[in-house]
Amino acid sequence: MELKRVVVTGLGALTPIGNTKDEYWDGLISGKSGAAPITYYDTEKFKTKFACELKGFNVTDFIDRKEARRMDKFAQYAMVAADEAIADAKLNLDEVDKLRVGVIWGAGIGGLETFQEEVLNFAAGDGTPRFNPFFIPKMIADIAPGNISIKHGFMGPNYTTVSACASSANAMFDALNSIRLGHTDVVVTGGSEAAVTIAGMGGFNAMHALSTRNESPETASRPFDATRDGFVLGEGAGALVLEEYEHAKARGAKIYAEFIGGGLSSDAYHMTAPHPDGLGVIAVMKNCLDNAGLKPEDVDHINTHGTSTPLGDVAELKAISKVFGNHAKNININSTKSMTGHLLGAAGAIEAISVILAMEHGIVPPTINHTTVDENIDPELNLTLNKAQKRDVKVAMSNTFGFGGHNACVVFKKID
Repeated sequence: MELKRVVVTGLGALTPIGNTKDEYWDGLISGKSGAAPITYYDTEKFKTKFACELKGFNVTDFIDRKEARRMDKFAQYAMVAADEAIADAKLNLDEVDKLRVGVIWGAGIGGLETFQEEVLNFAAGDGTPRFNPFFIPKMIADIAPGNISIKHGFMGPNYTTVSACASSANAMFDALNSIRLGHTDVVVTGGSEAAVTIAGMGGFNAMHALSTRNESPETASRPFDATRDGFVLGEGAGALVLEEYEHAKARGAKIYAEFIGGGLSSDAYHMTAPHPDGLGVIAVMKNCLDNAGLKPEDVDHINTHGTSTPLGDVAELKAISKVFGNHAKNININSTKSMTGHLLGAAGAIEAISVILAMEHGIVPPTINHTTVDENIDPELNLTLNKAQKRDVKVAMSNTFGFGGHNACVVFKKID
């Protein structure tokens, strides 16, 4: 059986540095930081008092107030980004075979704020279980693709993948395979997350995972810098419309890039720490190259997982050097988390969008906030520090790794 080719025909983004794909791209190439003091709740007693929140986003500009109240923020974000991607793809919803249009989404946690609110309300009461009837449907992680399909009538495969920070890359790889194998013609994929909450920040702080650079939030996310002290939590969504190549060509769709492969692996090492020798990360990039039929020297650009944690950043770069050998120094490596923060289950989606737009515009977004060289990092690697770099990118890869040891990698190619 011959695998079908899969292309990207629509993009949508809702991020801490821009609320549309175009605003997001402008933020990326200008090196904008999305980090600022938290506005959603009182942070007085919290170790970390900042995050990368969405700015100027009003859900009722996009979703009816009554409908919006029946969704957690993570599902609202999903709806907005997916709608942008579907509009961008110029899909004719009256003509497309909706039985062959799927929605495969990623979310690391799901409706965390909903869960938090309901439990706080219960705890403040007299023990009577007064729960909102929408509590469960708002909270469950699969409700985002459910709501997207209900709005548009898409009756193909519909589910959420959960692999922490690798969730949306996982979803994209599943979506790719669904079309490759002929099960679907179109899949709306991506991911969303809304964990900037009391429980989210408190939980990650308890693990000592977050930066505590409260005196300078905008410079706290500093991947590959010797003074990095943890990740900065972000929120938002990214959506991509994937389409079978002939289906896209037949309707004259704009094609951003070809989605040529993906890879998955597990560290099988520790619940939260990366493998010190990066074995799972080496495996996932090799799996991705094999799946796409590429040689290491074909790759021009890698958007790293690069979360700005002391252990993770070095382990990932060592793995890149191992997989790509001498070619590693020719690759434009970056971490856009320096700008957006870490969107957890949405990270893979917005970072895939970043590499696709880097191909389209011939410019690689920077890794900002780098001031101090880390002696454990190979100085020959081009980490695209502090300033965007012009580059004709023909093949670009994106890495995402999640707590639990989950690794996912996706790769895109410029269409000739």
